[in-house]
Amino acid sequence: MRLSSLLLSTAAFAGAAGLSLVVAGFAATALEDNSEIVVRRTLDEAGLSWAEVVADGLRVELSGVAPDEAKRFTAISRVGAVVDATRIIDMMEITPSKGIAPPRFSTEILRNDAGISIIGLIPAASNHAALIKRLSAIRGTPQVTDFVETADHPMPKGWADAMAYALKALALLPRTKISVEAGAVRITAIADSPEAKEQLETELNRMLPPNVHVTLDIAAPRPVISPFTLRYVLGPQGGRFDACSAESEDSRRRILKAAKDAELRVETECTIGLGVPSASWSRAVEVGLSALKELGQGSITYSNGEVTLVAAQGTAQARFDHVVGELENALPQVFVLHAVLPEPEEQTSDATPEFSATLSPEGQVQLRGRLSDDAQRRTVDSYAKARFGTGAIHLATRNVPDLPAAWPIRVLAALDALAQLERGAVTVTPDLVTVRGMTHLENASAEISRMLSAKLGEAEDYELDITYEAPPEPEDRLMAPALCEAELAAIQRADKIAFEPGSATVAADSARVIDKIAKLLQQCGEIPLEIQGHTDSQGREEMNQNLSQARAQSVLNALRARRILTGSFVAKGYGEDTPIATNDTEEGREANRRIEFRLIESELPEASGDDAAPDTDDTAEPDDAEADSTDAGTNEETDG
Repeated sequence: MRLSSLLLSTAAFAGAAGLSLVVAGFAATALEDNSEIVVRRTLDEAGLSWAEVVADGLRVELSGVAPDEAKRFTAISRVGAVVDATRIIDMMEITPSKGIAPPRFSTEILRNDAGISIIGLIPAASNHAALIKRLSAIRGTPQVTDFVETADHPMPKGWADAMAYALKALALLPRTKISVEAGAVRITAIADSPEAKEQLETELNRMLPPNVHVTLDIAAPRPVISPFTLRYVLGPQGGRFDACSAESEDSRRRILKAAKDAELRVETECTIGLGVPSASWSRAVEVGLSALKELGQGSITYSNGEVTLVAAQGTAQARFDHVVGELENALPQVFVLHAVLPEPEEQTSDATPEFSATLSPEGQVQLRGRLSDDAQRRTVDSYAKARFGTGAIHLATRNVPDLPAAWPIRVLAALDALAQLERGAVTVTPDLVTVRGMTHLENASAEISRMLSAKLGEAEDYELDITYEAPPEPEDRLMAPALCEAELAAIQRADKIAFEPGSATVAADSARVIDKIAKLLQQCGEIPLEIQGHTDSQGREEMNQNLSQARAQSVLNALRARRILTGSFVAKGYGEDTPIATNDTEEGREANRRIEFRLIESELPEASGDDAAPDTDDTAEPDDAEADSTDAGTNEETDG
């Protein structure tokens, strides 16, 4: 009995021990799973998904690669809020540091009438002192304000070329802001006129380095016209403008309509500009031209708010008084009328004092007639030599007393007018200044009229008879545009332009092809030319489009570096949209990777028979020219 009881007790104890072990195992597993779930949820809610969690009994092991030390500390803190910190085993690593990134070098240069200011961060190797010295040496700069900081880091690629170009551009632009970065320059400037804007853009493009990207934003505001002048002359053969100014398109339209009603005989363009003395300018001109038409003949001159009406000699006094009275009442406020009815001539022409100056086509000037005294004679002689050159003056005047008080002013104003002609003559009398001659400047008549109005005064009369002739063509005539296009295609048939694989950099072997093209373009002049970039269909369409644009721009930059005038050139990428061969073969893809030079037909002037391209054997047929004027990109199939 005792033995059985002992065995039964032992078995019961062993069974209880086994059951305890099983229950303990299930409890430990449940604790591990619960800890791991809670910790994982906490990390996910904190956005720390990079951390890994493993529960081993009461231990919670954290592993993974933290972006930085702060993220690692955040993970430990978050887990420590849900489990005992003593249970956390940190096995996390930290992403190795990439080091301190180099600074972004950039600078802005501002220039205006007050001087130059420069601000930004530049590499120490670019020589800060030398930079300020070059800025101070720019002509017309009173002072340089320096806000530049330097950093001792390697100079980025393209920085030196970009800064050198910016300094050259700054010397050309008296009012500008230039932003400089490595390999990139942005220029914002103001030009005095549309013509000056075009000239500046041409010059800036000419000196552009091939590895610098430049953005130009040059504005050409309306010119300031001072004095704001208009002069209309009505004679037996009809009317003409010697000068015409307007403040807006609507004002110009109204003035030209009024001039046509007053027998305008030649088409004229009014200059639109700033400086109008009154918002009623066009109304004042309309009533003035209407009054002049009623008189029949004469002239009317507007110089700011001063209006001078000169009737023809012999106009009836009653008619003159009626027209002047009506005009005085019709003119808007601000405008003051001076009316002149010339008296009949009672003196012979020999008794009338006169001064004349004649300019020959060779530039020689003859000065004849009457001056007051030796002092005036020396003044006129010196002034003429300053305007026309010391060796070009022949003085043959005589001194006469009792000349009008304004005689010296009228003589010097006449010489100023003569200086704007290629050949011609001016005559000065007590009542009239006459200017006759030829000029190569289309707006010379308006400029001379504006100048005489300002110098002679409000009630003085002058007469202009100025003809315009186009400047003579240079002896070496330029090649016809169509022939230039064909010759460009012929050059590329013989030797194509190539690029580095997968990039927009012109291959070194293609430098001589660019040289040939540049030499030909020097004979073509500023023709409207589109430099087209094309690719094959390999790769993504967007990538091909960008690559074709970059390659076309690289060719344009290469031509600029060779001092070709590219103001009328445009770089445009067409991507894979215009293949000339199949893209299913390597030969076809090679043909589709190309640069083409195409005339912009809409911007070509109408060609006369003499200017038309000759029909020679060198001119390719249209299909052949298009197929053969190709540019090889690379031989790699993946290179769009």
